[in-house]
Amino acid sequence: MAVTSSSTTASEGIQGTKSSATIVLTNSPHNQFFVWREFLWGALAGGFGEGMMHPIDTVKTRIQSQAILAQSQNQKTILQMVRAVWGADGLRGFYRGVAPGVTGSLATGATYFGVIESTKKWIEETHPNLGGHWAHFIAGALGDTLGSFIYVPCEVIKQRMQVQGTKKYWSSVVMKEGASDASLSMYGYYSGMFQAGCSIWKDQGPKGLYAGYWSTLARDVPFAGLMVTCYEALKEVTEYGRQKWFPNSRFHVNSSFEGLVLGGIAGGVSAYLTTPLDVIKTRLQVQGTIVRYNGWMDAFRRIWLIEGAKGFFRGSIPRVIWYVPASALTFMAVEFLRDQFNETKTPNTDTVTSLILDKSKPPLQQN
Repeated sequence: MAVTSSSTTASEGIQGTKSSATIVLTNSPHNQFFVWREFLWGALAGGFGEGMMHPIDTVKTRIQSQAILAQSQNQKTILQMVRAVWGADGLRGFYRGVAPGVTGSLATGATYFGVIESTKKWIEETHPNLGGHWAHFIAGALGDTLGSFIYVPCEVIKQRMQVQGTKKYWSSVVMKEGASDASLSMYGYYSGMFQAGCSIWKDQGPKGLYAGYWSTLARDVPFAGLMVTCYEALKEVTEYGRQKWFPNSRFHVNSSFEGLVLGGIAGGVSAYLTTPLDVIKTRLQVQGTIVRYNGWMDAFRRIWLIEGAKGFFRGSIPRVIWYVPASALTFMAVEFLRDQFNETKTPNTDTVTSLILDKSKPPLQQN
């Protein structure tokens, strides 16, 4: 049997028994799990990753939304779009919409990592048959689903502000590139995050703030599940390789560095595989009151008929470029914060973690 108690209490309980006992003592500072810390570290890491990589996300959003704004098949490449944003708005244009982006990432990161850790532990304890990669996939999907209630409105606001750029760009540059009056009147210029939210609510109600909600879940649930599963699988492969090739070595990879490398790989692979879902989501959220796509299936059908398979992978390169460092920084930050702050300061008293009774040995002698 296993008990958790102080060594003094355990020894008092053992006295008078007719069986010998083996007491395993430990004083590990990592034996406690605090859910709130996982939520906090996840929020900080998510906001950090979004803030660092927002300019690349702006380029990706502009590329994916060209079909709506420019009404042209002669669409810009990555470098052309970078030059266009810089020429029109300068550095400021790349950081348009960063406030709602960071806000949404704070909420998503908190629920993502907090729910992942607690759900993984619950699944592995109550449903052992769903352990391993299935537990990781379910936990990641559930965490992202819960975060979507805050993340989606922030994403809608962020992407609309990204395609607008500065007021000068929205009123003149888009028109010069061939946008119609209808396209330009999709929504007025947003001066900030809160004004944008109020404006969308006034014009379209909750439906506007949650535009593309189901397409966001269709993208993020498999993405979150794939990324966590891939990350955990890579960690297992790394540990297996270390034990196989360096069995007697004390070499240990720093967890922050491991999170940086493996998190980047997991994020890049998952991002590319879910790019078609991201294209559909972006188009639905950017279109505003001038409806071009009547739902997820209509968007899928029209993109396929008009643009072909290539249309579904527009922005795939900047999306991968964004997610590799963003995921790397996020997982690195989480692992670093766990290492630095998840250690519990306890007195120098031993703790009983297991008590093994062995009736084959002579009984304890009492003094």
